[in-house]
Amino acid sequence: MQAMNTLLKNFAKCSAFPFAVQHGVKKDLFPLRRTLTLSSCLKEGSSHSASEKLDLDEWKKVMKSGVQEASEEVSEHQELSTVAAAREAVEMWRLAGRAVPENISDDQLKTLMECPSKSSKKKYLKFLYLKELYKKNDKRKMEEKRERRLQTQAEGDSKPDDIKRNSFICSWASAMDRACNWRVAQSMIFGQPLVFDMSFENDMSPREVANTVRQIVFSESCNRKSMDPFHIHFCNFQDNSQYNREFIKQYREAWDNLLITVTEQCYTEVFPKNKIIYLTADSPKVMKTFEHDKVYIIGSMVDKSIKTGVSLARAKRLGLETARLPLEKYLFWTSGAKNLTLDQMMHILLTLKDTGDWRKALEFVPKRKYCGFVGKSVTDLRKTLNVVNTLKLGKGGQEAQKRQFAKNYSKKLIHE
Repeated sequence: MQAMNTLLKNFAKCSAFPFAVQHGVKKDLFPLRRTLTLSSCLKEGSSHSASEKLDLDEWKKVMKSGVQEASEEVSEHQELSTVAAAREAVEMWRLAGRAVPENISDDQLKTLMECPSKSSKKKYLKFLYLKELYKKNDKRKMEEKRERRLQTQAEGDSKPDDIKRNSFICSWASAMDRACNWRVAQSMIFGQPLVFDMSFENDMSPREVANTVRQIVFSESCNRKSMDPFHIHFCNFQDNSQYNREFIKQYREAWDNLLITVTEQCYTEVFPKNKIIYLTADSPKVMKTFEHDKVYIIGSMVDKSIKTGVSLARAKRLGLETARLPLEKYLFWTSGAKNLTLDQMMHILLTLKDTGDWRKALEFVPKRKYCGFVGKSVTDLRKTLNVVNTLKLGKGGQEAQKRQFAKNYSKKLIHE
């Protein structure tokens, strides 16, 4: 019986049985298998034991495994033929001028065959086509860039003077940058402190905070390029504040390398109160001269709604001395509030620190806010005021206001 099982197993694997299964006649072959089994049993004898029944079950398992292997081979053959057919269809579409990729892998073809509808197949092929097109464009740009670089190198070899000039400019810029960093580093040890009060976040909108940070960035850049820079302090600065987020957005990786002092402490805890002067446009006291032994405080605030007295009230609560710039003493102010931006204040203070000249310092005030300095003649100032008022008020009407305006400035000039 064991020999018979081996023979039938070899017959199932090596005979025409897989061929019959592949061509769909496997159902008709099962009676033949039963006949062979019965005929072999009749030749050996009519008596069957329990062991022979077990051998027959084992034979069924062997036959079923052969059918499974044959069906797997058939399905693999059908899958390969379907992928080949899909590739031929894609090639035909490409030759017909449709937006299909030139090179498509077997995995992409299988994904294409899994698409449920014709429109989804078209969209998938168009996606592959655009992806291939982008890769070709990137490759072409890289090659053009390489050719330009080689051409520039070749031209540079023929023009050594230009290369020397460019290298000199680059080395000069890096040397100036190192010199500026050295001066700012020295100011952190020996320089005069200048404090930005960072406690006004709750008094501004997010847009005003972002504008404030941009002005402080300009101020820091101006101070860094100065011959005698300030030692900048950020006091009342919180790590979880919007100020911090905006500074990181502006400076990125350079924020941790800035040569400034950032602290959560109040300026009254860092410096003695008798050395602090809070600069605010609302102060009743006019600043006469720049004092090099004082610590000037600037409120880090951009107030679009002109909330007067905010910084002055904060200085009074802390018992600090306040001061405002002498704008009316040196300038014929025409219109607008006497509030300046933070970078304009930085320019003015740096100029006062270097020269002590108010006229040079106040040249950083926007020209639209005043019509000239006090030192000019009355006639020239009246002509300037008439032109300004004509542009503001129009040619007709309100002549009395224009005359009164010029008269007040004339009296002021005569008294001074």
